[in-house]
Amino acid sequence: MGMTQLIVLAVVQGLTEFLPISSSGHLVLVPSIFGWTDQGLAFDVAVHFGSLIAVCVFFRNDILALLRGTRDILTGRFGSTDAQMAWNLGLGTIPAAVVGLLLAGWIAANLRDPSVVVWTLAGYGILMAVVDRFASSARNITDIGIREALIIGCAQALALIPGTSRSGVTITAGRLLGIARQDAARFSFLLSAPVILLATLYEGVKLVTGGEPVAWDNLGLAVLVSAIVAYISIEFFMRVVSVIGLLPFAIYRLLLAGVIVYVLV
Repeated sequence: MGMTQLIVLAVVQGLTEFLPISSSGHLVLVPSIFGWTDQGLAFDVAVHFGSLIAVCVFFRNDILALLRGTRDILTGRFGSTDAQMAWNLGLGTIPAAVVGLLLAGWIAANLRDPSVVVWTLAGYGILMAVVDRFASSARNITDIGIREALIIGCAQALALIPGTSRSGVTITAGRLLGIARQDAARFSFLLSAPVILLATLYEGVKLVTGGEPVAWDNLGLAVLVSAIVAYISIEFFMRVVSVIGLLPFAIYRLLLAGVIVYVLV
């Protein structure tokens, strides 16, 4: 992989991982436009690790609270606010972890196709706009309980299908439950951290034990670029989502689906 390809794709991944516009949709389109070959497993591991760093840095206070909550759970203090949030995020992670473990290989082999991406981009884009327009905003992140966490977690499992967008589908699920936009986004981003960590560890082990040569300096650059851009992307989204809502992102998804049809299908 050339340096230009590495930087461009790391920027694309960092920018789109946490905006509800589908990182996979862009990573299908951009290499095809430039005629680039598949970026490979090592690159995917690096940029996802960069995204994880961005989440942990931006939500560092929440992460520290979750660590305290985990400690409370381990010591039998289940009633604290931190423990409840840690418990909810743990439960919400299970559906995506199970589906990913069982079906990730099949999904990669059968659903990583431009025609699938087009339908998921457009379909979930329309759903996102409709739900955001008509859903209540009367609840906040502290109102999320076990039922809500599992519903949002099941939505996150759907994001394994390319073009869905992890943040898009989980924020939509949160909005459907009446959670205010910023709180739905905050829970969505926090929920992404364990899944990204598990996926990075799983793919990282495959990378290290695979026996293929690895350009660690290039991967380090990919991590850095992805982390910086992802942090900026999260900050932008958290600042503007309560003001502009999700409609502009839904319109963008429809436009992107049209571009993919024009270029690839």
